[in-house]
Amino acid sequence: MVKDPDLARDSAASPSEILTVSALNRSVRDLLEHRYPLLWVRGEISNFTLARSGHTYFSLKDENAQVRCVMFRHRSQGLDWAPREGMKVEVQALVTLYEPRGDFQLNIESMRRAGLGALFEAFVRLRDQLQKEGLFDPARKRPLPAFPRRIGVVTSTAAAALRDVLTTLARRNPAIDVVIYPTPVQGEGAAERIAEAIERAGKRGECEVLILARGGGSLEDLWAFNDERLARVIRASPIPIVTGVGHETDYTIADLAADVRAPTPTAAAELASPSRAALLDRVSTCVGRLQRRVATGIETRMQLLDHLQRRLVHPGRRLADAGEALVQLHMRLQRAVQRNLGELRWRLRSAAHRSLARLPRLAEQRRQVRICLERVMAGEKVLLARSQTRVAALQANLDHLGPLRVLERGYSIARDEAGNVIYSSRALSIGQVLSVTFAKGSAKTRIESRD
Repeated sequence: MVKDPDLARDSAASPSEILTVSALNRSVRDLLEHRYPLLWVRGEISNFTLARSGHTYFSLKDENAQVRCVMFRHRSQGLDWAPREGMKVEVQALVTLYEPRGDFQLNIESMRRAGLGALFEAFVRLRDQLQKEGLFDPARKRPLPAFPRRIGVVTSTAAAALRDVLTTLARRNPAIDVVIYPTPVQGEGAAERIAEAIERAGKRGECEVLILARGGGSLEDLWAFNDERLARVIRASPIPIVTGVGHETDYTIADLAADVRAPTPTAAAELASPSRAALLDRVSTCVGRLQRRVATGIETRMQLLDHLQRRLVHPGRRLADAGEALVQLHMRLQRAVQRNLGELRWRLRSAAHRSLARLPRLAEQRRQVRICLERVMAGEKVLLARSQTRVAALQANLDHLGPLRVLERGYSIARDEAGNVIYSSRALSIGQVLSVTFAKGSAKTRIESRD
């Protein structure tokens, strides 16, 4: 383990080194706190003092020694019981040294009454065992009856819890009968007696719900309710059980096994019994709703009756009304027929006029056809004359430009034996035979010279 540097330096001081008192006390304190972690110490409280600051100072002693202790206010406020002179306790403390006075002391982190540690461990073991068996399974718990006629109370007749339960039941619903199954709730054999009382109530079957009640106390006082047989009897009871054992912070095996757990006996009585005032309010509310629904139903039926009365008339009157309605319908039918006939006549005349307007006019069309034919024939004559004139001009131009007219002017065309026109003398050779075409006729010639 790595030591604190300051601690190592102080503890390694040479014998010749001179220390201050503060340094010595600090070194011893560090050695104690590193040597002893949090530990449990058992002893008897003496010289108990509660300071105005809220801190608690006392000595913890046994037959042979004692040690000074301090429990600071934020630690002591977590206790649900009050330590006092001469009490046997077990404390979880840090071993230290109070430097200003050099006092060896214990700084208390938590405290419990001697013997509670073993009891709590026994409680935890039994709780875990029964929980693994499924004894506390929420699915096995039964709901309390909503309107019980008789409630059983399992408790001591001398207990203040019984008075609280009876007072609460009388206040909430005095009409409910109460059956008391007396049994001791503390001391040796109390657990067996409580289990027998619950079994007796189940066999008699005269109650619809059972209240298992006991006032507050220490863990030892409530130990009878941490019994395994009692837990199994509670679960096997044919009657639903609600427990009200101790204060709100007290939990017992019986609470875990019961169908419903209440924080106090008074709360258990409130859970088991319906409130008479609440029931009366509920009945009053239901009566008011019923009265309003009845009144609304009556008014609705009265309106329906008035409506039916207005519809209910004498048959003669109904026949007369029907005859008048028939006359009115006949008149409306005649007017509708006349209106429809007039509209149809107007549509027919309009269609006739439109048909006549659309008939062809043969004389006019014949005249138009004749005029068109005359125009076509005149156009053909003019177009033919123009075409003949143009053809004559083109023929004259063609004749004028034709090669025969050129030959008539004294020209000729020379061709070689292949028929190719000779354009230059350079293409000729001496002795070559040419064909010469004249305006009238042709001749063969031989080349004897060329320029």
